[in-house]
Amino acid sequence: MSYHALITGGQQGIGLGIAAALGAAGFRLTLAAEAPPQSTAVQEALAGLPPGTRYLRHDLRDIASIPALMGQVEAEAPLTTFVSNAGVPAMTRGDLLEMRPESFDRCHEVNLRGAFFLAQEVARRMLKRRTRTWRCLCFITSVSAEMASPERAEYCISKAGASMMARNFALRLAPEDIGVYELRPGIIATPMTEGVRDKYSARISAGLVPAARWGEPADIGATLVPLATGQLRFATGSVIPVDGGLSLPRL
Repeated sequence: MSYHALITGGQQGIGLGIAAALGAAGFRLTLAAEAPPQSTAVQEALAGLPPGTRYLRHDLRDIASIPALMGQVEAEAPLTTFVSNAGVPAMTRGDLLEMRPESFDRCHEVNLRGAFFLAQEVARRMLKRRTRTWRCLCFITSVSAEMASPERAEYCISKAGASMMARNFALRLAPEDIGVYELRPGIIATPMTEGVRDKYSARISAGLVPAARWGEPADIGATLVPLATGQLRFATGSVIPVDGGLSLPRL
């Protein structure tokens, strides 16, 4: 059985960087996101990925549609690799004392609740199928799972929850030889960070990131490939910062 990856939010940013890396490694690809299939971002993404890449429209908040989504995902080939990548930022950055409930709820409905129940269905299906092909779940969280940002606290809180979610899946699935990993991107050049590019460019120039540059989606993709191909099987449960040293404690 060949590798087949489902990547949520795979049409842009970090998800697209992961899709490109897995596609180059020979994976069959299925992308799932809320964007309309005919949108420019989706069409451009598909044009740059291997032939046969599929795109399925899915809103992570719609828990009831998960079985139907997975039926479509596995209609042609069983899933071996799940990349939980899709996420949303705070609606607006500002004082956490002024945070609106709808912004808090949106982050948690997508980044945590929706991500959990989709991963749950993926895991259930993997457990029903016995195979020698390596299988894994990879959760893309953020350095914000540990590094606080009071101007977008709802995002940080959701990512901290997603980090604990990954740990629990790792413990549950380790006896079944299914790997689970958490990747924590740092400051990555994506559509989500476009609005704060000038702010972070100045802070990176001032030494915020030891590697002295923005991260790229390809950095996340390159890190994920050895996980998805089983080269770090015994490292299940690992948390891997992909941040150029941003989260390293410094004196």
